[in-house]
Amino acid sequence: MAKRCYYEVLGVSRTASEQEIATAYRKLAVKYHPDANPGDETAAERFKEAAEAYEVLSDAEKRSRYDQFGHSGLGDQAPQFHGVDDILVAFGDLFGGGGVFGDLFGGGRRRRPRRGADVRCDIDLSLEEAAAGTEKTVRFRRRAVCQACRGSGAAEGSEREPCSHCGGRGHVVQSAGILRVQTACPACHGEGTIVRSPCRQCRGSGLETESVRLAVSVPPGVDTGNRVRVVGEGEPSPDGGPPGDLYCFVHVRDHPIFHRDGRQLIVELPITYSQAVLGATVEVPALQGPQSLTIPPGTPAHKSFILRGLGMPDPRGGGAGDLIVKTYIEVPTRVSDEHRKLLEQLAEFEHADVTSQRKSFFDKIKEYFVAHGGSETSGPA
Repeated sequence: MAKRCYYEVLGVSRTASEQEIATAYRKLAVKYHPDANPGDETAAERFKEAAEAYEVLSDAEKRSRYDQFGHSGLGDQAPQFHGVDDILVAFGDLFGGGGVFGDLFGGGRRRRPRRGADVRCDIDLSLEEAAAGTEKTVRFRRRAVCQACRGSGAAEGSEREPCSHCGGRGHVVQSAGILRVQTACPACHGEGTIVRSPCRQCRGSGLETESVRLAVSVPPGVDTGNRVRVVGEGEPSPDGGPPGDLYCFVHVRDHPIFHRDGRQLIVELPITYSQAVLGATVEVPALQGPQSLTIPPGTPAHKSFILRGLGMPDPRGGGAGDLIVKTYIEVPTRVSDEHRKLLEQLAEFEHADVTSQRKSFFDKIKEYFVAHGGSETSGPA
């Protein structure tokens, strides 16, 4: 599609002054800027067309060639913008305040203030503290605004000065043909200002290290590896942005009784042989206090019982986990004479009254030895 006359695009005469051209461009930029016309492709094209016209007519040399030869006279100097960002980079401070646009669009397009750095500390908890939630006083070190220079980085009696390399903008634009790239100024590292006489206390950084004691609220249910975030307790921003955050890394110590598996708590409960056979009611330890558990008659070894809701709470607000009781038969290593006699009587009784299951097991043993050339063996003595 043929390009329109640049004077027609801006709506000015061929004798228009630089100020008239800038004013006309400002009006069109306000009207067609993509931020004010989201999703409107026609407005985006009009914005781009106005930018091309302004770049040519605001440059005395390009305007002279255009006046003599039209679009063909610009040759490789013809503007080629691929998008809004190309236009913003090409015009630099026109979008940064004080130029054609003032603060209309420059505020949203400038380099955003950086957040301050995050800091970390560690919190050590018992299982009981992790289950109930607690408040812990933590100690950590962070950089804070230097009290001597009040964060300026400049020595007393001096001030930060605008960077001469970038003219105080904090960025420079490098051109390579039609491509223009905006980067942080290498002299001031994007600050826009430099320190000639640095503060002795902070050596020009504007920050100094401080030790901090802070009470931190730990929610119920945290586990090892979780982090508790305290907003705004990190380091200050170097250029007026929000401060960083404090991250407290949680470590929950091992418990002598309970093993934790997420929200589940597991406890191993020893029971006697007689309790397993005859059944019993026993006390089970729980974080909430002793709990009553019924062991039914004939309970086998390694039987698990679930006590609902007696595990760890969910730090995200969900339901609590369960307490899983795993039983095992406790075998005494030392017995009294009376106990021994009773066990011997029980052994004789069990041998005389062998169950069908045990008969099947020993029959299989006999068949195995006979099949492998051995002699038959009798059951246990």
